[in-house]
Amino acid sequence: MSQITVTGGKPLIGRVDLKGAKNLVTKAMVAALLGETPSVLKDVPFISDVDIVSRLLQLHGVAISHSEEGVMSLDPSNVASARMVDIDAHAGSSRIPILFCGPLLHRLGEAFIPGLGGCHIGDRPIDYHFEVLRNFGAVIEELENGTRLSAPRGLKGAKISLPYPSVGATEQVLLTATRAEGLTELSGAAIEPEIMDLIAILQKMGAIISVDTDRVIRIEGVKELKGYTHRALFDRNEAASWACAALATKGDIFVGGARQQEMTTFLNVFRKVGGAFEIEDEGIRFYHPGGDLKPVVLETDVHPGFMTDWQQPLVVALTQAKGLSIIHETVYENRFGFTDALVQMGAQIQIYRECLGGTACRFGQRNFNHSAVISGPTELHAADIRVPDLRGGFSHMVAALAAKGTSNVTNVQLISRGYEHFLQKLTDLGADFSYSE
Repeated sequence: MSQITVTGGKPLIGRVDLKGAKNLVTKAMVAALLGETPSVLKDVPFISDVDIVSRLLQLHGVAISHSEEGVMSLDPSNVASARMVDIDAHAGSSRIPILFCGPLLHRLGEAFIPGLGGCHIGDRPIDYHFEVLRNFGAVIEELENGTRLSAPRGLKGAKISLPYPSVGATEQVLLTATRAEGLTELSGAAIEPEIMDLIAILQKMGAIISVDTDRVIRIEGVKELKGYTHRALFDRNEAASWACAALATKGDIFVGGARQQEMTTFLNVFRKVGGAFEIEDEGIRFYHPGGDLKPVVLETDVHPGFMTDWQQPLVVALTQAKGLSIIHETVYENRFGFTDALVQMGAQIQIYRECLGGTACRFGQRNFNHSAVISGPTELHAADIRVPDLRGGFSHMVAALAAKGTSNVTNVQLISRGYEHFLQKLTDLGADFSYSE
């Protein structure tokens, strides 16, 4: 278990540069399986989720190269079945393998999916993914070490309605429907920028996809797709994370590669809290302008709402706001577990089962702690912390950097799932820390 020892109380000042979004890049890598010719993906970050997907693709015969500049070449010419024992070695590492199902069924007629991992922030049932695949004609067999899927009659278009605009389920439909026979109609789809970028990639490959204003996506299946060349959308989650770090530490961080359009909702909240930003052609400067931060009342939501991945680092900044802030989490029901460590560090945060500060959501009658009230400003002090998940872990690091004294943060390898060169970026921003395995 890796550990970072942080001496806090020092503003983070400097520049960090972004590569492609974790939530797009890994799905674009899977999409390459659908093509009959090689693909080139640019701005691919060196993060552990990319490494996991690369290994899984290589097990299935995909030749991959990844340059220091972030250019990845993926050649699926020799796609083949992988041994179950080799695939199972990656069980618990990531949730991405579930998205291999459609492409592998098209290319090989079968797929094996190991047990899935990922951050434990709420219910992400794979049963719904399997139900979607059954609609296309997949046959699913549960095994002791995972799930085997086959398509004895091929995959055919389907009419699917999502009860909630799930990003993962939308990706599953897109990656399966593009080569399925006939028309697929998906209603209640997610329309996040990463989804739209994936659609752009699939269109480059030869897919026929239309998106209506009422969250309906229609896919006309085609028999064959070719490879693509594409520059990945920037990681807006990482951009927001560093913005909150600047606010919490009273710092000044220029985030190279960040763009205004995909961050409009975040920028509005950042300004309401009292943060300042300057938008330039090559990125966005985020800084604390001085004075008191202001409390806010907001709820997370699917795009174009306030992203769930943005709320965790923002909560750290809100511990320094003057007054009561209310956050209503409507996407993942267990995402406030990370606040236990913040309370240990001196924050005043109360978690509630009720839907506070907004309209009732799907968790309101299910006894989940999904609303938070943050009272500030409070002085944070050092503590020993164990990272629980990706975004929560980044938030803990921000709290340690903002706190007085020296904190020991363990399990920090989880942060590398979504933040490239994390330690180097901390160094570039002037953080006072040491690292040990």
